[in-house]
This record gives sequence, structure tokens and C-alpha cells, in this order.
Amino acid sequence: MKIALIGYGKMGKAIEAIAIAKGHEIVHRIDMNSTHLLEKAELSKADVAIEFTTPETAYGNIIKCFEANVPVVCGTTGWLEKLPEIKAQCLEKHQGFLYASNFSVGVNIFFEINKRLAELMASQPQYDIKMEEIHHTQKKDAPSGTAISLAEQILEKVSRKTGWVNEASSKAEALSILSRRIDPAPGTHSITYTSEIDDITITHTAHSREGFAAGAVIAAEWLDGKKGIFTMKDVLNL
Repeated sequence: MKIALIGYGKMGKAIEAIAIAKGHEIVHRIDMNSTHLLEKAELSKADVAIEFTTPETAYGNIIKCFEANVPVVCGTTGWLEKLPEIKAQCLEKHQGFLYASNFSVGVNIFFEINKRLAELMASQPQYDIKMEEIHHTQKKDAPSGTAISLAEQILEKVSRKTGWVNEASSKAEALSILSRRIDPAPGTHSITYTSEIDDITITHTAHSREGFAAGAVIAAEWLDGKKGIFTMKDVLNL
């Protein structure tokens, strides 16, 4: 499989190493100094693109992949207000698009655990809910895309919480997400249900970027040749 890496920072390099080890070819390594490679004639040399850039550039990069008829796996967070538009463009142009706030197999299993625990706790109003996420200091958005995904899953199940806030809050209806930036933490997410009697906490701790990178390559392998809108639930058959 021929892969175009859009974004060649630490994550891009981690994806590159895993993709090459699995026998894939990196046809483009695109960063801020090589944006000419986003032109249709260049992008179309790839079977699939993997996009890990910035909230400011993700939308335009995805559109250029659609124009080049190249399916795109996107892991950039912080731009999701434009996700409905991207989904509409994908369907209109008959392209392939897979977005995930986190490609780690472990995190996607953690998502399923989070949803089940929220279901169980929905009828237990004596428990308050709070979240914490820890990432490295180069993380540009807060809360993390993974934390937002976890929070939205909880809000779907627990009616006593009506929205999330990125701070400590004394409001009963607010789901607090505390964001901490500490090097070299690749990513830790915790959800705690707390009452006067006891606490229940679930936590996922990443030890390196390798899990995220490996999942992105798995997603690209799965997406190659497909049309439509997909998530890691489709890839992992969860």
C-alpha cells in the first residue's frame, strides 16, 4: 500500500516506522515546508492518506484528499465543528473518510467500557462524575479529542449531566474535565464516579505513541479501497 503522510511530526514519524515495518511504502512526507505535495497530481500517487496536522489545516487537507480521490484517515483533533461539513463532502464526492479522536486499540476498547459504565451509573444520582486528561506540553488542544469523545459518551447516557466544561465546576449538571500538560506523558484519561461512600475510577494510560500510530496504520489498511464514512468501531468490529 502506498501512503501519503500529511503531517510529519512525532506522530507522522511513528506511523512511518510502523508502516514501513509492515511492508508499506511512504510516497509523500508532507509538512509545512512541502505543501506543494498536496496538489492533486502528487496526492493521487497514494492509495491512502494519513492526516495528523493541526486544527487550522486539517479541513483543507482532507478536502484536497477528496479532490485527489484518495481515502483519508484523520487523527487531528480540535477542528470538529467542521466535521459535519467534511462528512457531507465525503458523501457528495463518493470518497472514503475515517476519523478517530484516538486510534489506539486499547483506547477504543476503553470507549466501550466507558459507555457501559455510564449506562450503569445513569440511575445512581448519588455519584458525581469528573474527568482528567494528561498529555505532553506540545499538545495544542485542551481538552483532548479523546477526552471530548469520552465526555460525549457519558452525556448520552447520564441525563443529570447536561454538558462538559474544561475546568473544575461546582455545578451539579456540569461534567468537569481537568486538563494537565506534563512532559513526556503521551496520554492518560481517567473518569471517576464519586459519592460519599465510595469512588469508582476507570483509567487508560498510554506508554508511548506506538499504540496510536499502529492503530492509524491498521485503519489505513482497512480503509484502502472503501467509500463512505467510518470510525474505529468499524475497523475493530466493536
